Amino acid sequence: METPGPGICLDAPDSGLMRYEVDGMKQAEVLGSGEVNVESKERETTPADVRRIAADPLPEAVDAVHRDMVEDGGNQRDVLRFQSDVVTRRGPRLLSQRKTLPGLENHRRRTFSGPSKFGKGSPLRQGSLKEFTQDVRHAATETFMITRLALTLLKLLGVGTRWIGKFIRLGLYAACLMIGFLQVGYFYYFDPRVHRSIIYGNQPRNRYKAWGSLLALKFLDRNIIVACIDYRNFPQGSISDMISDVTTGIGYVFQNLESYGGDPNMVYLAGQSAGAHLAACALLMQAEKEITQDPADLVWRSSQINACMAISGGYNLTKLSEHFHKRGLYKQIFFSMMEGEKSLPKFSPEYMVLTPAFRRAVPLLPPITLYHGTADYSIPHVSSVAFAVALRLVGARVNTVFYPDKTHTDLFLQDPMRGGKDELLADMISLIHENDEEARAEGVKEAHCCQRLVPEFLLQLARLVSPF
Repeated sequence: METPGPGICLDAPDSGLMRYEVDGMKQAEVLGSGEVNVESKERETTPADVRRIAADPLPEAVDAVHRDMVEDGGNQRDVLRFQSDVVTRRGPRLLSQRKTLPGLENHRRRTFSGPSKFGKGSPLRQGSLKEFTQDVRHAATETFMITRLALTLLKLLGVGTRWIGKFIRLGLYAACLMIGFLQVGYFYYFDPRVHRSIIYGNQPRNRYKAWGSLLALKFLDRNIIVACIDYRNFPQGSISDMISDVTTGIGYVFQNLESYGGDPNMVYLAGQSAGAHLAACALLMQAEKEITQDPADLVWRSSQINACMAISGGYNLTKLSEHFHKRGLYKQIFFSMMEGEKSLPKFSPEYMVLTPAFRRAVPLLPPITLYHGTADYSIPHVSSVAFAVALRLVGARVNTVFYPDKTHTDLFLQDPMRGGKDELLADMISLIHENDEEARAEGVKEAHCCQRLVPEFLLQLARLVSPF
C-alpha cells in the first residue's frame, strides 16, 4: 500500500474507488471537433430495452459518434460524455447522511493539517532489511505458485503454436520494458512510503500487490494514497472468488485507512482491464446489498465511494466470449472461469444494471467514468460505449473518455513510462480534484511533465510485439 495523504485511490487488480448519484440521464454530449446533443426522456426500463441493448451495443446516436471519431483520424482527443442532469429529490440524499469522522473536521479536503504517519519525508521504517528479506521470500513463494498455476492453465489451454507465440511475444514485451520495470521495482521495495504485502483477508493472495506501482507512484507524489488489491486468479478461484476478494479488500481499506493517514470520506475506486470489470461488479453488487440488507451490517457501501474510474474494461461477458475465443481464450476455459455459460449475464455489469431489481439501487451508485483506447484489440472500446449506454438508460450518470489510437497497454504501461504528457493520469487527477481547483491545476500540470523511464525506440518495439 502506497501512502502519502488522506485521499485514496483503490486499484482493484489491473483496477480503484468513487461516488455518484443519478436519476434521469437526459443528454449525451460529444466534445471534440463538434458537439452533439442527444435528448431522451426518462422512463422505466422494459424487457424490450434489455433485449435491444444486449443485441446492439451501439444505438444510432452512439454509432454516429463512433463513426465520426474514426473518420476524424484520431488527430485530436475526442471525449464522449453521457451526463445526467442533477435532479433534486425529496428528503435527504443518501450520500449526505455520511458523518465526518471525529478529528477530521479541521482537515483540508485532501491534505492533513499535520504530518501523515506514512507521508512524504517519513523516516525509513525500523527493520527494513528484515522486511525486505521477508518480501523476497514472499515473492519467491508467489512466483512458484503463479508458475504452477500458469502450467495448470497452459495444460488446459493446450500447447499450440498460438500460445507458444504469445509466450514468446510476452517475453519480448517484458524485455523491452525491463528498464522501466526495474526502476518501478526499486521504488516498490525501497521507498519508505510503500507498505508491501498487507494481508486483508484469509484467502490465498489476499494481499496488496506490486502490480499497479507505476501508476501508484505518480499518485503518491501527488499526495494520493493508492491501495492495489490482489485476488485469486483462475484456476485458483472462479469469478465469484475474485469479486469476493476485491469486495473484502475494499472493506479493509475503509476499516484501516485512517491508520495510514487517509480520509475514509475521500475514497475512489479504480480498475484496469480485468480489474475494471471486477471493480464494476463489486460496486454494483454492493449497491444491491444496500437495498436488500441493513446498511449498518455492511463493512462498506457503494454510496460511500466518491467516484469510480474504469479503464479498458469489459462489461458484457456474453458478447466478449466469442471475441476472447478467437484470440485464444477458448470458450470452455472462459466458461469455467465464469462458472458456466449461463452465469455470464449474472457477472456482466451491462446486464446487471438493466435488471428491474437493480432500479432502486441506481441512486446509490457514484459517478462512473469509463476510459478506453480506440486501438484496444484485447477488449474493444465499444464495450465501454455499450456499458455507458446501459447506465444512461437506467438514469446513472456516466462519462466516457476515449483515447485515439491507444492500445490495451498504452494507457497503463507504455504512456506512463514514456514521460512527458500522461493523458490518463491528468484525467484521473482532474476527477479526483474536481472540487479543489488549485490542487487540480497543479496535478494536471505535473501530469504533463512526467519523467521518462524507457527510451522511445523500446516503447515502440514493445507496442509492436505486445501479445495483449
